[in-house]
Amino acid sequence: MTGRRGPGTTNSRCPACRTPTLTQWVGDRAALRITADPTPLTPAEQDKVRTPNRLIWCLVQNRHGAPRLRWISRWHPPNCPHPHVTEHHCTAEPTTLF
Repeated sequence: MTGRRGPGTTNSRCPACRTPTLTQWVGDRAALRITADPTPLTPAEQDKVRTPNRLIWCLVQNRHGAPRLRWISRWHPPNCPHPHVTEHHCTAEPTTLF
């Protein structure tokens, strides 16, 4: 597979609003490049921000590696011990004139 470097994680900031973000490829077969807000969400916050176009991700952190985003599928345990985050949606006003 060309153009993909593995499950690497990039901690950076949104260029428009300067919010800290976490960017990485998620998935093994049909990967998506996800930019997520690293702030954990409570279950009530997850229900509020979840839409068909804004998914919730499981943020798995271990002692020896970088945090990894994982799909939340129907097999995801309801009592998952990992924090859950959502895709970053920038709140900054556009700076272009057109």
